[in-house]
This record gives sequence, structure tokens and C-alpha cells, in this order.
Amino acid sequence: MEAPKLIAGLARLMRDVGRAEELAQDALVAALKQWPEEGVPRNPAAWLMQVAKHHALDAARHEMMARRKQEELGQALADEGAPMPDLDAALDDEVGDDLLRLIFTACHPVLSKEARLALTLRLLGGLTTEEIARAFLVPEPTMAQRIVRAKKALSDARVSFEVPQGAELGERLASVLEVVYLIFNEGYAATVGQDWVRPALCEEALRLGRILAARAPQEPEVHGLVALMELQASRLRARVGPDGEPVLLLDQNRARWDRLLIGRGLAALERGQQLAGAAPGPYLLQAALAACHARAHTAEETDWHRIAALYGVLGHVAPSPIVELNRAVAVSMAEGPAAGLRLAEALADEPVLKRYHLLPSVCGDLLSKLGRHVEAAEAFEQAIALTRNVKEQALMAERAASARAAAAG
Repeated sequence: MEAPKLIAGLARLMRDVGRAEELAQDALVAALKQWPEEGVPRNPAAWLMQVAKHHALDAARHEMMARRKQEELGQALADEGAPMPDLDAALDDEVGDDLLRLIFTACHPVLSKEARLALTLRLLGGLTTEEIARAFLVPEPTMAQRIVRAKKALSDARVSFEVPQGAELGERLASVLEVVYLIFNEGYAATVGQDWVRPALCEEALRLGRILAARAPQEPEVHGLVALMELQASRLRARVGPDGEPVLLLDQNRARWDRLLIGRGLAALERGQQLAGAAPGPYLLQAALAACHARAHTAEETDWHRIAALYGVLGHVAPSPIVELNRAVAVSMAEGPAAGLRLAEALADEPVLKRYHLLPSVCGDLLSKLGRHVEAAEAFEQAIALTRNVKEQALMAERAASARAAAAG
């Protein structure tokens, strides 16, 4: 979790996100070697930054000797006997938020939209290439090549490490918001690993979202994203059971929902809606959906008809097979499982959903409610094969077993 902060601080000095990531990895490797023998330091983050700074300083000195004319690493060397620039102090000279600078650098227009998202998740979210590939529903080798090319493109273009101003800020904001939300989603529902949720990622995404809201207070979609994340984060404690097992929305103990985060989310939603007027964007619409759940004190009080209608609007504003799958769930709750199943099964040929485990999972749930237990078990088993999260696999296996038992009994 310290890697993004290391990369951001180093990128400000090195002006090269690829080099910065390498230096951060060097510091982490040093920790793996020294901490088992010497013990974990009292302040691990400070230790990592200090080691990273030393590596950066060594690299900078080496480059100065090899390329004396390189402007950003010390014009003072042009005069014989000139003092070495204080690069160590430069690393500590934080002006603004380095993580915010890093995310806007990674979202520079020189990169394709897909490359911006992938690179920012790698640098700021600390996600592995495999995790990012799962988030984008693409093969891992494709994602690896995308990230390498993105870092090279930024280096070749000598992109400045700064937060844009004026019109340029607005142009790059949509990509930045999408990246922040993807980081949040990986924390809210981890794609791989032993944990169902990764709260630290949610907290980092929320922090970035709040910084963006302070920097762009007149942008309704920024407030919409913050509202959406606040409302969803309010459920984190209720999303897992005592042993870390997933607890689905309708089964959650709503007394465990964080009322402070709900209040903050509803306030952010109101600010965004006032700014947007009659034309809410996709994040405001998703926040409005989350607010329907937040306002329902029990699962039975949920206004599923409104949720289904909001998904219909969202499908026009930001068309997506995943939005349609969510609408199918809402319709099933509002009009019955048969209506929802028709919508879900109509998505079977969507290419983006071929490797998406929630499509067979949703179908399995609806088939179970309709008493079609054998088909339900087969759908849950298909979902098991598609997910890489251990907790989710266990949940699907339990549901498949229940369906098999119901079919036999």
C-alpha cells in the first residue's frame, strides 16, 4: 500500500514514472531482504521512503555523470566545481499532493483511455497486472503490454508531473474519475485473492475523490463519484462475516452500516444534483441508486421500482452490458424472477460478459427462485470457474450445493 506514495514522490524528482516505479520496487526488495533479519522498523513507510530516496539520489548522480547536459538533473554541473543539487531535499519538497499529480500524469491525453486506466491502477492502486486484467476483463498478457507501452509513451513525450489547470483539467477529469472508481471497486469487491474486500484501497480512492472535489468544486460528476463511494463504503463492515465470508446486500445487518459515511454521501449527492440540474451524469445516477439502498432501513423497504427506473436512465446515459445486468436484478426484485431472468439471459452473447462471473451468478440466483434447481447449480458452477476470488468461489460452491440438494429433495 506504500508503493503508490513512493512512486509519486519519486516521479516528482525523476520526471519518469517508469523509473520511479523501478526505484520504489528496489526499496521494497530491500525491505524483503532486511526486515526478516533486522526486524520491521518502527515507521515502515518512512524507512521505505528513505531507502527509495537513496536509490533515487544514486541514480541521479550516476545520470549526472553520464549526461551532464541533462537539464532537470542539475544545470549547475555545467560550471566546473558547482555544488551537487540537493536532490534529497527536492524529494521532501511537497507542493500539493503527489498522488494527485501522479494520477493526472497517468491520465495524460498522450495515452489511450485503456492505457490511462491500466497505468493508474498499476501505479496508484498497487494492483498486480493480473488484477487489472480481471478488472478490465481482458487477458493478462494484453494488459502487461498495455502498461509497458503506456510508461514508455509518457517517458518519450516527457509529460510534465503536474495537475493541469483550466480547460485541460476538465478534459482529463472523466478519465481520472473512472480510474478512481476502478480502484475503489477493487477494494469493494476484490477480483482475486483470499479477501472479499480490501478496505485500504477503498480508503485511498475516497481520499483521492475528496481531493478532486476540493480542486474541482463546480464539477457535478466529481461530487457524484464521491457520493457513490461514500455510500458504498458505508456497507464495508457489513459485507463480510466473522470469518471473512461474503455477506450479500439483502442479508447484511444494516445496523452495521456507517451512518456518518451515509450522511456524507447523501450530502455530496445533493451538491452534485444541484450543480447538474436536469442532466445528471453516470456517477450521480449511480450515487442515486446507492442512496435508495442507504435510505432503506430494512431490505423489505427498498424501492426496487425506482432502482429499476434509475438503471434504465443510466443505460441511456452510459450504455453497458453490466448496467443491463444490474437492471435485470432490479427488475427481478420489482416484477419477479422470471422478468429478471429474461433480461439476464438476453445478455449471454455479450462479448464483455463472456468472462464475467456475475452473469451466471445472477442467472443461478433467479433460476433457484423459479425452482429450476439443476440449471441453477450449473450456473453457479460456471460462476466458480470464472471468478478468482477464493471467498467468492466458496460462496458460489455453497449455493451450487444448495441447489443440487434442492433438486434431489
